[in-house]
Amino acid sequence: MGRMVGPGEAEQSQYPSPGFPEEFARDELEVAFFDRLAAPAVDEVRLPARPESAAEARRLTLSVLELWGLVQQREAAEQLVGELVANAVKHTGGRTVGLRFVRRPGWLRVEVRDPSRALPCLIRVEPAADSGRGLHLVETLSDRWGADLLSRGKSVWFELRVRER
Repeated sequence: MGRMVGPGEAEQSQYPSPGFPEEFARDELEVAFFDRLAAPAVDEVRLPARPESAAEARRLTLSVLELWGLVQQREAAEQLVGELVANAVKHTGGRTVGLRFVRRPGWLRVEVRDPSRALPCLIRVEPAADSGRGLHLVETLSDRWGADLLSRGKSVWFELRVRER
């Protein structure tokens, strides 16, 4: 079973995390994000806390993994990001959701940050239930996952193993 709280507090991004105004076109958001992302192995983008942000987060994830040459992790990461962003939008009541990518030797870590300090938990789901399986998917597809309390809110994260060349 995945840990509910990882070791220590998640690192803070060394780059500012602007809240992008809604008037930014999708391409402008992507250009601004990838201009900052190309050099470091850590960065964060803020998305509006709306249901359609899960699709935007999946698209950004695919682009980041392509940029970093992590094609084997694309399918799992896309599904996991969609679940975590959808959960943050649905359950936290925040105005924005942070999406953070971290590349370390042997690992890809993706964090979804929100203002709520309520930690997620796996629940037993009835077979006929319409929802409630998101964290079970995270448990199944990720190599590690957890949640860290931050000074303002929390970070729910997953990690996937990366084969180094």
